[in-house]
Amino acid sequence: MAATMTHATRREEPGQPPSVVDVVDALNGRFVGLASSVFRGQTRVVVPAGTLLPVMRLLKERGFDLLVDISCVDYLEYREPPMGMAECAGRRYGLVYLLASTVTNQRLTIRVFVDDPVADDERWPTVPSMVPLWQGADWLEREVWDLFGIRFEGHPDLRRLVMPEEFTAHPLRKDYPLQGRGERHNFPIITRENS
Repeated sequence: MAATMTHATRREEPGQPPSVVDVVDALNGRFVGLASSVFRGQTRVVVPAGTLLPVMRLLKERGFDLLVDISCVDYLEYREPPMGMAECAGRRYGLVYLLASTVTNQRLTIRVFVDDPVADDERWPTVPSMVPLWQGADWLEREVWDLFGIRFEGHPDLRRLVMPEEFTAHPLRKDYPLQGRGERHNFPIITRENS
């Protein structure tokens, strides 16, 4: 998986923060298995799940001090891998981390692909938590856990954020039925007087 950068951005100058190209070059020089691309001026880097935490730590050190968002895509029964992501064919979940530099106003998208575990002792796809690096990852990771069932190892308080604790499924997974499984009919009705 070779990195492919197709846009020209200023190179690092003394006393200036590094450009996105310089940061991606530094990532490729330090980590194996990264793939990068540019689409409409936005740089994306695909990172193996095993190197996610050190990659994100380096990005924070290089000036990406703001974690804007964490999202997830369920590629169940997806016919083709996402554009430019042929090396991720067959992976079920695509986590998307949006990073920004508040100094240079540069943005970077980090993508990580994970699957449902095949081992009997593991129940959920797992990636490391980013809360030690960005406190703002707390609720973002809780939302992804709640709706997709991706576990964030090392998260200080991984519990449901949107759905009630009694809810046993993850409703944004593609294998979750559109009409639900009947679990919402079992929740007690809360009236104003009892809330």
